[in-house]
Amino acid sequence: MTKKITFIIASNTGASVKRATVSTFKLGLLISLLACGFLFSGVLVFDYFQLKKSAFETDEFLQTITDQDTEIQNQRKQIQLYANEINLLKSKLVDLNNFERKIRIIANIENTIDQSSIFGVGGSAPEDLDINISLEQKHGSLLREMHEQVTQFKAISTKQKTGFQSLLTHLDKQKNLLASTPAVTPTRGWVTSRFGYRKSPFTGLKEFHKGLDIAAKTGTPVIATADGVVAFSGTKGLMGKIITVDHGHGMVTRYAHLNHQIKNQGDIVRRGDVIGEVGNTGRSTGPHLHYDVRLHGISVNPEKYILD
Repeated sequence: MTKKITFIIASNTGASVKRATVSTFKLGLLISLLACGFLFSGVLVFDYFQLKKSAFETDEFLQTITDQDTEIQNQRKQIQLYANEINLLKSKLVDLNNFERKIRIIANIENTIDQSSIFGVGGSAPEDLDINISLEQKHGSLLREMHEQVTQFKAISTKQKTGFQSLLTHLDKQKNLLASTPAVTPTRGWVTSRFGYRKSPFTGLKEFHKGLDIAAKTGTPVIATADGVVAFSGTKGLMGKIITVDHGHGMVTRYAHLNHQIKNQGDIVRRGDVIGEVGNTGRSTGPHLHYDVRLHGISVNPEKYILD
């Protein structure tokens, strides 16, 4: 016999009581169906949120990949930029070395710095950065290579700095030597007696003239023919009023028979500075400048030191 369950439904409004009878089998089946429905709905909701979470994580992963790809591209561009700069630096070092070599050849200055390693530096060109090769496979070694090149360039630049310093020191010495070497005519006029043997205008006898006589009007400016220091400014017997300039390096010039001295002993003079005026003092046949050059105490031909 089938068991049944009766449901009594009563109303507080005074309506008649209603009865509903259902078998226990049908009730159990209904409850089972409802339970299965709730369970299935729960599974669907759970799967929905799991799928949504997976989709979110997938989007994040794709964004991470995109960001990493962008970073890799930026790294490749940065490596290419560094490679270009390294090649440019190498080119400048080569130019500097060639410039120094030319200057040394022109100035006849021997290079005591060993520069054999300067141009032995190789390196990959920027076009070697193949975008189809991973950074780990190619660019890692390329970065190490560029780092080694930069280290080498530092050593090379130090050598070149030492070379340029020695070159500048030598050129500075030469500059001082050139500035201290007589090179111009001491006054405007015409040569009346040259360096060497001549007939004396006073005795008529043969004598050795140790300078250059330049005739000019009294008061004509007399200039220093090179940089130096006034060693004497005064009067010396037959030479009359005279100025002696010590140029260093064993070089001395004298300007005699002056009418007036402008520079005094101890004054520093530069080539072209007016130091006195042409005159007729001392033993002289007329207004002129006696100009002589002495190298280590020995009289030399002044005309060899006149380049203008």
